[in-house]
Amino acid sequence: MKSLYPLFFEPVYQQYVWGGDRIARRFNRDLPEGVYAESWEVSDRTEGMSVVANGPLKGMPLADLIRDYGRDLLGTDSDEARFPLLVKLIDARETLSVQVHPNDERAAACGGEAKTEMWYVLEADPSARVYAGVRPGVDEVKFRDAMEQGALEDLLHVEPVQAGDAIFMPGGRVHAIGAGCLLLEVQQNSNTTYRLYDWGRVGADGKPRDLHIDQAMQVIRWHDEDRVKMRPRRLGLIEKNELWEVLTCSHFRMERLLIREPWPAGHDGRSFQVLFCADAPVRIRAENGSQDLVSGGTCLIPASVTRYTVEPLGAPATLLRITRP
Repeated sequence: MKSLYPLFFEPVYQQYVWGGDRIARRFNRDLPEGVYAESWEVSDRTEGMSVVANGPLKGMPLADLIRDYGRDLLGTDSDEARFPLLVKLIDARETLSVQVHPNDERAAACGGEAKTEMWYVLEADPSARVYAGVRPGVDEVKFRDAMEQGALEDLLHVEPVQAGDAIFMPGGRVHAIGAGCLLLEVQQNSNTTYRLYDWGRVGADGKPRDLHIDQAMQVIRWHDEDRVKMRPRRLGLIEKNELWEVLTCSHFRMERLLIREPWPAGHDGRSFQVLFCADAPVRIRAENGSQDLVSGGTCLIPASVTRYTVEPLGAPATLLRITRP
């Protein structure tokens, strides 16, 4: 078999009604005019499968890579048959629906896939906000009454956001992304969403979009007092490069790296690594070649590629690194 190397994928775009053109504008992507609500950067799903865009494995779907390479790609601790995460960009030109996803406990009971996620804010309009969790004292009766009266917003916790914020969204937390947010989302590999309220909006066919109220009521966390906005923790310096822990949960870990000089990024092979370039470009050098990672670009480092180097191409670069916890 061909050796693994740092992998780039063709983005898979989703044209949901609430999206805009910010992904193309912010990251200089050559796209036809249109609505691009999401760009699935690393995805092992039949409705949006990642396909390798570089090197000897170009054209190979991510699912086939996992079938053929297994732990060499996913990590020595892995026993999965598919990529465990979905990494995507989200452009919320309009506010998304109020929704909820099941957690690990409730997913099987309601026939869905568990979905815990996080959002890293890349850009935000001055008035940008997210809705995250219900207010204290809200129960199912109050929630249903508010939906019928069109007053659900009054029962939701509102969190203003700006670039650099990290928002944690465990399964069971009612939420909505507000208008004016450009986010990097990391989530369990799931596409189960129970829509509760859609602000009176209609879909592309001119009809209201489906709601999933009964399923949602089975999975909502009514007593939800966990932290919404995470506080990054500075881990220290590697020469002149800074390393921060943004968030760690049972499904994934995100770190923020400020790269000022070449950084030898060795690891123990227990996990794959996903690198997202948030601003200035970098060059990724591995044993079998090198490639530039541009602003808004994503790269999957297979677990077997235990030694590689990241170097800035001019200005200091901010990388977000996603691994297993």
